Amino acid sequence: MNQSGIYKHQQKMSTADFLKIGPPVKQGHDTSEKDLALAFLHRLLMLDYRARYIPVRQDNPAVGHSQSVQMSDSEDTDDDDFDALFSESVDSDESKQFHLHPMDVQMAVFHCSDSFLKQNLVTKLSQCQYALPLLVADPVTKDIECPLWTFRQIQKTWKKTQIKDNSHAMTMKTMPICKAETPMVSFFRLGSLPVSKSQLMNTLINDRHSTFFHRNCPGSTKCRLLMDGVAEIAWYCPAGKPNDSFTDCIAFCNLHGDALSFQKQREILTEKSSVTVVLVPTLEKGQKSTTVIQDLFKSPNPLIILIADNDCGALQVKKRRYKMGLKDRSQSDVSEELKGIIIKILHEPHTSFQLESLAEVFGVTVDEDDEVCQKGKSAAMKTVNILQGMEISKIKVTFLPCQGNLWHEWCRINKELYKLKGNTEQEKSQKQQQLMQIRQNQCQASCSELMKSFTESLLSSKETSKQKEYFLKWTQILTDALSTDDLSLILQSYDEKWTELLTLKKKHDKSDLLTSKQTELEEISKTLQSATFGLEHIFREMGQIYEAHRAVQAESKHTDWSKYPELAADLIISGHPVELMDGDAGHVPLTWISSLLDEVIKKLGDQRVFVLSVLGVQSSGKSTMLNAMFGLQFAVSAGRCTKGAFMQLVKVSEEIKKDFQFDYFLVVDTEGLRALELESNDTLHHDNELATFTVGLGNMTLINIFGENPADMQDVLQIVVQAFMRMKKVKLSPSCVFVHQNVTDIAAAEKNMDGKRRLQEKLDQMAQLAAKEESCDAECFSDVIAFDVQTDVKYFAQLWEGSPPMAPPNPGYSESIQELKNIILSKAKQSTGITLSHFKIKIHDLWKALMNEHFVFSFKNTLEIAIYRKLEVEYGNWTWALRSNMLTIENQLHTRIENGELEKVERSDLFKEMSKSYEAIKNDLVTYFEDDGDKEILVQWRGQFENKIKEFQEDLVRGAIKKLDEIIQQKKACKKLDDKKKDFESKLLLKSKELAHQLTHNAKDEEELQKQFNSFWSDWVKKLTADTQPIEDINLEDDEANILNNLGFEWDLIISCKSNGKYKTISNVGDYSEYILFSKQQDTKEKMKVKKLLQFFEDCATKESFRFEDKQLIRALIRNVEKQSLDIIKSKPVTTRGYSPTYLQEAAKNVLEKVTEFKSNKKYDFKKEFTVDLLLYVFDRAAIWLSQSHKKFKTSNDAHTYLESKKPQYYNIFSSFCKGNSSAVVFGEMICEKLKVSIVEAVCNKTAIDLAGEMRCTFPAFNGNRLNLEKHLLKSLAENEDFDAFINYIQNPRKQVEAFIEEKVNEHMSGEHKSKALKILRKNAGNMHEFAYQALFDATNNVKTQRGDIDMWAKEFSSFLKDKLTLESISCQNFMDINNFEFLKEEIEKGLISIKEELNQLSLDKMKEFRLRPDEILIDQLCNCCWETCPFCAAVCTNTVKDHSPEDHSVPFHRSLAVKGAQYHNSEEMCIEFCTTKVASDGNFYAGKNTTKLIPFKQYRSAGPPYANWSITSDESKLKYWKWFVWQFQEELEDYYALKFTGHGEIPSEWNTHTKEDAIQSLDEIYIILVI
Repeated sequence: MNQSGIYKHQQKMSTADFLKIGPPVKQGHDTSEKDLALAFLHRLLMLDYRARYIPVRQDNPAVGHSQSVQMSDSEDTDDDDFDALFSESVDSDESKQFHLHPMDVQMAVFHCSDSFLKQNLVTKLSQCQYALPLLVADPVTKDIECPLWTFRQIQKTWKKTQIKDNSHAMTMKTMPICKAETPMVSFFRLGSLPVSKSQLMNTLINDRHSTFFHRNCPGSTKCRLLMDGVAEIAWYCPAGKPNDSFTDCIAFCNLHGDALSFQKQREILTEKSSVTVVLVPTLEKGQKSTTVIQDLFKSPNPLIILIADNDCGALQVKKRRYKMGLKDRSQSDVSEELKGIIIKILHEPHTSFQLESLAEVFGVTVDEDDEVCQKGKSAAMKTVNILQGMEISKIKVTFLPCQGNLWHEWCRINKELYKLKGNTEQEKSQKQQQLMQIRQNQCQASCSELMKSFTESLLSSKETSKQKEYFLKWTQILTDALSTDDLSLILQSYDEKWTELLTLKKKHDKSDLLTSKQTELEEISKTLQSATFGLEHIFREMGQIYEAHRAVQAESKHTDWSKYPELAADLIISGHPVELMDGDAGHVPLTWISSLLDEVIKKLGDQRVFVLSVLGVQSSGKSTMLNAMFGLQFAVSAGRCTKGAFMQLVKVSEEIKKDFQFDYFLVVDTEGLRALELESNDTLHHDNELATFTVGLGNMTLINIFGENPADMQDVLQIVVQAFMRMKKVKLSPSCVFVHQNVTDIAAAEKNMDGKRRLQEKLDQMAQLAAKEESCDAECFSDVIAFDVQTDVKYFAQLWEGSPPMAPPNPGYSESIQELKNIILSKAKQSTGITLSHFKIKIHDLWKALMNEHFVFSFKNTLEIAIYRKLEVEYGNWTWALRSNMLTIENQLHTRIENGELEKVERSDLFKEMSKSYEAIKNDLVTYFEDDGDKEILVQWRGQFENKIKEFQEDLVRGAIKKLDEIIQQKKACKKLDDKKKDFESKLLLKSKELAHQLTHNAKDEEELQKQFNSFWSDWVKKLTADTQPIEDINLEDDEANILNNLGFEWDLIISCKSNGKYKTISNVGDYSEYILFSKQQDTKEKMKVKKLLQFFEDCATKESFRFEDKQLIRALIRNVEKQSLDIIKSKPVTTRGYSPTYLQEAAKNVLEKVTEFKSNKKYDFKKEFTVDLLLYVFDRAAIWLSQSHKKFKTSNDAHTYLESKKPQYYNIFSSFCKGNSSAVVFGEMICEKLKVSIVEAVCNKTAIDLAGEMRCTFPAFNGNRLNLEKHLLKSLAENEDFDAFINYIQNPRKQVEAFIEEKVNEHMSGEHKSKALKILRKNAGNMHEFAYQALFDATNNVKTQRGDIDMWAKEFSSFLKDKLTLESISCQNFMDINNFEFLKEEIEKGLISIKEELNQLSLDKMKEFRLRPDEILIDQLCNCCWETCPFCAAVCTNTVKDHSPEDHSVPFHRSLAVKGAQYHNSEEMCIEFCTTKVASDGNFYAGKNTTKLIPFKQYRSAGPPYANWSITSDESKLKYWKWFVWQFQEELEDYYALKFTGHGEIPSEWNTHTKEDAIQSLDEIYIILVI
């Protein structure tokens, strides 16, 4: 064991040690002795029977090929050349090298394996048609053990031939070999023989395969350590053919070594054998063997003695006693004679052998007697005994009721949810109730005795993994045994009927007989389905019990259903396959699979896996291939073809883990595509569904093709190519490898090239066909998927080397397996795989899309959406960083412009200022796209978002230049007044000083001083402004009324419309009927009665045709007119030149033009009230901007206004002079007054930016993407239950969002977060105070150093402030006497302290008075997104990026069409349906009001824009929010839209069950799905 390299294992090797993806097994290379055991195991697991014949390389480096031939030490002379031939000078013992015997390697592995690996090892030996250890002596204790457990997985199939009524009757049998009762022929030798007993036995079983290892096999040596005394057994299984050696199954047992030395084993075999064959070197009395032969001769069992030194033919010595010589006879002759004797004996009554009987033999220990094994067995027996005596086809119906008719009915109804017709919401509501009822019925039926027993045993053995493994394995063994006999008969019947049907089809028989045979075959198929029962069905039942209880949240009386996913997770982690798709129902139990994978993630972490799926025709060896490649356990036994899909985890071993970016392979094995001879539409649909699901799941898909006939491939290839075409259209990009199995001559390169060429042609042809079907451009297969026919096609040798059931696997098959594995591994190295959580989401997305007939239209890549949503959040952070930086730069430049330091802003300067921030953002973007765990998915958006960031920066620069240019223009426009300000200031200072000197005696009488100042102030202002005209305030109301009157509207109408105020809500009106005239006056002569009657009917028809679409068009007209008019007005230079009524006249003219254009092609007209209300609405929307802009103009340009604003300041100067203060004191006070105004503005502007940033980062509604903002807005609307706010949101979503942002900012500044906001304000105030103090210190020091005057001081001080604070021009000519600048500094410092105290009392509301406001900053940031609305339900696209082409518009919160007032055609009934339900229905719609073409909802994109630009996927309208809204506000909606919830529009009663809390919670649930 040490030499074979397995002694190093402290514990016995287990299956888990080999259920790993390890380094490739090298073919055709010598193997080191220390690696021999593991190489043997790996190759055996891959079904390579050459595992016994692995060439061995000596580990001793001194012994190499160069020294493998010994050299004589005799001298090289001519004389003794011939003598050297007879020389024995080389020590023959020294020249011998000890080699491990191949069977010692096998037995060493056997002894060092645990019971499960032993079982796997023996199963593989059986598949390789090798003999199996039956009696094994313990290497240490020498106790004899029968490894009965290792045989439990083995089933044998054979065809027994009997002669009945002069004809051959054939019976097919399949059964566990442990249960099979067969004759047993035992062979042993007494003494040493010149011939090989094992080789002779091989000729009886399979003369082309060494079932028993013999002395002439490669690698054999005389020295063996572990094989002597081992009894091996093998079975001959006839194929039902004329050349069968035997007509029934026979066991052959071989006792290795000299039987004289192994008395116990010899006696056991003699007792159990039907025939005993003894080989002796000679047959003489007095030999050691004589006594043994005598005992055998007396035994009742038949005896055949083969004598090595005798050349006689077969001779019957006595009844059932034979002898035969072997000397000088060919082995074939001996074999044929021996066969004849055995057949003759077995035709007579004989004993039968059953493996299980060895458990009763005294002195033999059985591995199954192990305590843990027995506990597992007793638990399994307890479970399976419940089924004893029951007809196999009744078991599932009786004990597994949840997966039968109930589950199949649930699947049927669930699929119908995607094929709704007519009143879809009512129908859907009914079906959902039916589904819930089925789930309740499943809950009630879920406590069968079988499931109770099984789950209790599973839970009780949870702590001891070995016991649980034994329990599961025993349950599988016992359940398989239940159905073996029935399955054999059913399969035989199916095979016969299938043959009959094919015969009829080949004759093109279309008679009733064909139909009858097809019906019979279907019935047999159903019987086969019900008779198939195994462990997978019990786990399927567990899944259904779990899904049912989860759906109704019911407590089970007998089982803890909530633990089922954990139990299943333990199974898949330990290497068991788990059902992914139920093959009987053709459905994926999404809830069960999701919970199972969640539990796997809890136990392993969210590991990355490489998903390898396989697809191919039925019975093409897919499962066998996967099992051989990875050592998996997918079912491959006869009659148990894979149904549905199973998945199994395989760990990547530590040795090669560094080469891969994932931790596990997740292998998905699927049922075969149906037999095409029985093809039906349902079958074809199922195949397409299965292919699409399989291909979509896999990172790589193996396409398994069987046979060489291109015609047989065509339909399969078409299905496969179409599946890949669908993946391309939904932006999934799996890879593929074609596996071409059962090719006769894989070595012929030319033939392979020709095969590849034909395959390529077929694939290209199928790609063109699939492209037409899927409406896609593709000329060849490589247009659909990356594919190289030279590297992505693998030819496989046929599996069997000969004809089953006795044929061993073809060694070429094993080589092909290894080569394919290497291809897979090399491709997998390039992939990052997928996380388990993402895999779970992918299953959900694919299956939901497959439920719809139009996969591409309905596929929603939730994982991709979630990753995109996270990218949107990052994009928001990047754009905010740029915006925040630009606002700071803008603030500085604004201050410099106000200070007169800047007259032009250059684009290049702004880009330069932003460069540091922009480069940082670019680096963050690169890092995000290159380092994120989902970078493979993110890469598709990288270029787009790099461009978006660049465009955003350019937009910011463009916007900043526009705003700063306006300020420069304003500055230039008020230059005239600015030039006068110094003169005003100088004169006012002088007047104030003079007046103060006159009134020094009244300095203490404040009231008198105020009175005197006021009387003089008016005179001063009049004198100073004598040559300037004051700018008047504007009267918009009068201008608006005059404009309306000038346009031809009566004063009464204008006053009436103005007073009733309806114009203010014209954009939110639900029903515009009251604004409509349904008959246009066309001809004044139409006064005749007949024409009046016709007019009446025309009016009625027009009213009928004025429906929802017209209302939508009118709303669109109002929105467009509003936007255009505001754009016209805001383009006017009001802030620089002032207001003019012509601005409103131009806007009004535009409104009239648009209204006239709109109604020109309509059958109705507008009343005058509509036009007047629309004009008043536009005026009202423009009024605020006009008033504010004109106020800015007046403040900047009107001397009277300017001087009046300075009155308090000059009164303070006057008062100070009156009190006798020095010029320095007064000047200091004047400076502080100017500083206070500037500091307050700077602090408020900086706080607005900071507060917006703080809320952007911490406030839940603002710190995510557009979808997050939408969620919080909808929550707020629901919490407030304000119908008017809802309507404003529905009709004008952006306005409502802006109002929401403003509301939340105000709440933030006044509610619980007020202290945090004030802290920001105080901090900025402190910083600005420090800045002003530093400027004062620096300016004073400079002046003192340079001995400057007050003029110099003022210039220096202004210079230090210029970037952050504005300082109005300072007139110093009245303060030239100031020369003590230290005193001036002290006075200003006192003022700054006073300013700081005032700043500490500053209110947050003060920000509303200045240029920057946090709500407006956030509106600019958060509303700079997409505002397109769904063409069906008007829900707003939630993409954060404004122009997100080529990405589709999408929104997770689609609504009932009733929300926007949709109605059924030609009725007053509200349409309550959801577009997300309609797109999965069989309904149709009109893409426009005037079109007659119906478009299927399932192909809504084919209607062109805007439909084509929207991604609307079916979600079964699970969002409770809008259902709650419609039910809660149904009366208000009826009044608002003047429609009724009756008839087809009746609200389903189920909608009444949703509370406000449910509605809000549903928003969270959908948001979580899309962002996690």
